[in-house]
Amino acid sequence: MKHLFVSLFLLGAFLHAWAQCTVSASEFQLEGDYLLAGLFDIHHDSSAVKQHRPEAIDCSSKPFIRSSYRRFQLMRFSVEEINNSTKLLPDVSLGYEIFDHCSDIHNFPGIFKLLSVDGLIQPWGEPHKNVSKLMAVVGTYTSTQALSVAPLFMMDLIPMVSYGAASSVFSRKQNFPSFLRTVHPNKDVIEVIVNIMQHFNWRWVAFLNIDDDYGNDGRELFIKRIKDTDICLAYTKGLNQYTEYSKIFRQIEAQRIGIIIFFAPEWTAKALIDKAIQLNVTKKVWIAVDAWSLNKELPKKEGIKNIGTVIGVSEPKVTIPGFSDFIYSSKSQPYCENAKQNILCSQVCNCSSLSAEEILAVDPSFNFPVYSAVHAIAHALHNALQCESGRCNRNITVYPHIVLAELKKSNFTLLNQSVTFDENGDPNFGSYSIVFWNQSGDAEEIGFYNFPPKFNFFINVTKIQWYTKEKVPTSFCSQECDVGFVKKQDGIHKCCFNCEICPKGTYMHKTEDPYKCINCKKTEWSAAGSTSCTLRVVEYIPFTDSGAILIMVGAWALVGLTLAMSVLFAINYNTPVVRSAGGPMCFLILGCLSLCSLSVFFYFGKPTTSSCILRFLPFLLFYAVCLACFVVRSFQIVYIFKIAAKFRKLHSLWMTYHGQ
Repeated sequence: MKHLFVSLFLLGAFLHAWAQCTVSASEFQLEGDYLLAGLFDIHHDSSAVKQHRPEAIDCSSKPFIRSSYRRFQLMRFSVEEINNSTKLLPDVSLGYEIFDHCSDIHNFPGIFKLLSVDGLIQPWGEPHKNVSKLMAVVGTYTSTQALSVAPLFMMDLIPMVSYGAASSVFSRKQNFPSFLRTVHPNKDVIEVIVNIMQHFNWRWVAFLNIDDDYGNDGRELFIKRIKDTDICLAYTKGLNQYTEYSKIFRQIEAQRIGIIIFFAPEWTAKALIDKAIQLNVTKKVWIAVDAWSLNKELPKKEGIKNIGTVIGVSEPKVTIPGFSDFIYSSKSQPYCENAKQNILCSQVCNCSSLSAEEILAVDPSFNFPVYSAVHAIAHALHNALQCESGRCNRNITVYPHIVLAELKKSNFTLLNQSVTFDENGDPNFGSYSIVFWNQSGDAEEIGFYNFPPKFNFFINVTKIQWYTKEKVPTSFCSQECDVGFVKKQDGIHKCCFNCEICPKGTYMHKTEDPYKCINCKKTEWSAAGSTSCTLRVVEYIPFTDSGAILIMVGAWALVGLTLAMSVLFAINYNTPVVRSAGGPMCFLILGCLSLCSLSVFFYFGKPTTSSCILRFLPFLLFYAVCLACFVVRSFQIVYIFKIAAKFRKLHSLWMTYHGQ
């Protein structure tokens, strides 16, 4: 009897559990008038799979990502919230089909199921007739996942609204016409990072990234963005499962790099930070991107404080009303994931052991993007069905491309944020928070970055506890040059240079060109090591100066004396004394001496071009004539007294022809 009682009890328990399984639907599926698809990497397969034959991937056996499971639950909550709303899609129900998209390249069965009609895919039929109840897709999380599946949705213009794929390639509408996203593209994250670099004057940095579409795109955008700045990329490396971390850290240490930007998802960040702690990497500033800056586990790791200071860029923390209650309610209900025969292996979670408290405690990154993505699709469907006055027009046949057209025109308010998209399908809303991993192991908000047109950037430096205790860490290749010195580049990096002083007649202007000494103008001068030129000061002796008056009186006295001598010689012109002195040549000599004295008067007063010429020309000309006359007269005297004695015939000819 005892064994029979136990058997009946076990049978009753089994039947009760089976009844619950048949009543409770799977977390991955919900029936509705219109279907939304969800792609979430609840598990993540990061290992390189070597297969010798085709094999299906079992997502449930892969590492579990709690933050992705929270986002998965957020989509379920968003759909339930919309279904319970009387304003958004009244008398219309939304359903969903969600898949655990754990691999970049092995999750196509779920995608084919979404695209099929009655279990078949008919690429030869009319496009708008090949579509099932599927109206739009929410996902995927990574750029590589999106790149692998997006083309399948693009061909039928099925809207794909991603909450995490940030690669800039998705902004190309010629390749991805029905792709939109509620997460900001990589260029926006890079813009915030560069602003942080410039705010703290960090110029010598390393950029590490995951070696995939997301990470490589971030690196290319960073290199392009810092091209015309003082920031230099000293070292960069793409990371994968074969990376030798010790070699990377040795190279960073050898180049004295103090700033490390890490552009990667959380699972790659965990591997890098673990290695940094293990290898005792210290005295660094780590810049975390939004994919791992709000991680709950890493800031509390043992030894995390030894690696330096961690500053991150993150999505603002948004509290979504009702989500906590939904999680508690959802976790109190039993779900049998294998209750239905048509559930795929990518719709098995095996996460019933996870409590509501654990779900709510994990990293809240990308929660609002998921929430806004579902609501954007719902608003687009609401407009396509012409819903008003509490009713929707069910006579309208809605196709995905109609929902896409309405999605592009989105303009609604959600949790005090205006949700709109630009012409590339990128969000026109939102901002970024700047966080710091404090001593308590929390990501503390220390600033924000608002996108244009309401651009605003702020960091409260007083909240940051640097590893240097008080001083902001520095990172440079060469020390800044002193004032008046220019940089002479040393090597391939503009941040590495020698300093040379600017010579006389040149100056160094930091804002114009710190690598070149600029010549002064002709009217300017400068000493060696100057930062500007000085206008030449014109100094001259005025006519009223006592010294000038004395010199001019002397000049006039000399002129008067020469004139008196000329008058005296003119009166006694025919006397032997005047004739022996040179006769007419005396007047030439006295006249030239008078004219030479006139040049003295042009040395006083404000100089002009004419006065500068007349300072020298009269003196040089007339004094040269005067000296020439003396030479000629001296020659005549020598000729008379010397040649007459030695060359008598020549002397007689001279006298015959009345030579002087």
